[in-house]
Amino acid sequence: MGAGGSGMIVDLLRHGEPVGGRRYRGQTDDPLSDKGWKQMWTAVAGQQPWQVIVTSTLSRCREFAWALGESAAIPVCDDARFREISFGAWEGLTAAEVCADDPDRLNNYLNDPVNHAPPDAEPLADFYSRVVDGWEALLREHDGKQVLIVAHAGVIRAVTAHILGMPGENLYRLQVANAAISRIRMDAGRHPVLQWCNGHI
Repeated sequence: MGAGGSGMIVDLLRHGEPVGGRRYRGQTDDPLSDKGWKQMWTAVAGQQPWQVIVTSTLSRCREFAWALGESAAIPVCDDARFREISFGAWEGLTAAEVCADDPDRLNNYLNDPVNHAPPDAEPLADFYSRVVDGWEALLREHDGKQVLIVAHAGVIRAVTAHILGMPGENLYRLQVANAAISRIRMDAGRHPVLQWCNGHI
């Protein structure tokens, strides 16, 4: 499950509201809305203890991460492994549009994302594997530091599931709100500890 140095802290911040509101956008590269920018600045207001910021390469994460890094003089690294899962044929659709001809389609996916994935979607196992690869690399490269990851709900679910030993198919049992922060602490000789999830500093 990975191990960081004594006292290593990783905060995971989900992006704020994107332009176009709630949709299954996955890797569709919509930027943050004005509301989304406000949500992100509010989330980090008065609390900028990080020594490095690592961000998804999608603009709804990356643009804020680099703005925060510049304003707080914190180095920023892009990592494409922290991009959201691709929803394939559902990219850009609202929940109502996904369920337009099958009211059970979305619940079937959320309950069993392996066997009810959208057409042409990134396989859940592949997504989980690339996020965990990014996580393990982050622990090696930034051992002992306080790190902020700016990413997506799916990525934060995958990291949380990984450190808790949950199977990937249970990802959607975790809720992650826009601009919410989860914190993971690593101490030498111990498994990672989820200090809080889907909250605020």
